[in-house]
Amino acid sequence: MKKNFETNFTGWAFILAAALLWFGWALSPHHIGEYIVASDFTKIGESVWYWIWMYRIHIFGWVTMGISMFALLSITTGRPYRVVVLPGIGMVIVGTFTLAIANAYFYNFGAWGVGKTAGLSPEELILFIDNILYTNQYVTCFIRFGRIFSGVGLVLLGYAFIKWKLVSAWLGWFTLILGFLAMGIILAIADNFEIYKPVFHIKVLWLMFMGAYLLINGIHLPEAKQ
Repeated sequence: MKKNFETNFTGWAFILAAALLWFGWALSPHHIGEYIVASDFTKIGESVWYWIWMYRIHIFGWVTMGISMFALLSITTGRPYRVVVLPGIGMVIVGTFTLAIANAYFYNFGAWGVGKTAGLSPEELILFIDNILYTNQYVTCFIRFGRIFSGVGLVLLGYAFIKWKLVSAWLGWFTLILGFLAMGIILAIADNFEIYKPVFHIKVLWLMFMGAYLLINGIHLPEAKQ
């Protein structure tokens, strides 16, 4: 088992990512759904600066998750498991930053839209929403594919965890099942935003478990012949 500064840093990065993601979400006074709608601007405008700061915290959670995955990558580059671990972590990172970019759009347009829609008539408000419809569609696509990319990566990572016993078996299976769940829901029920919501909280739990495990136990890196 490897347990040193590297595993401690990685563990704390996972825990910090979980905290930023979840508290940024939980403390936000308003959550945007699958698309930005006119009522979002009214709700955000009730406490716009507080909403902005909570969203910033949430977005930095995605960024910190990316950091934690890069850190995990740096300590799992040995043979032969790196052939599965590297593409797995790479896909999770791609998915994570895709989600970060999509959330940054909602953050920017949500705050910007409060000022732009102030004092508009109902007809003008409908026109404004129609004008951002295409961008809304692109961002929703980003969110879906970010979840799918992350899911594929977690499946590969979970497989590597189990095959080479890098972490405990239960954590490996948790990672694998979470990956299939994240990927499968989007592919099977692409238009039902509500069904996916619990997966976000499960992912936060996974981050917490990963961080705690690395801090307490480190990571098992089996010796292998070149």
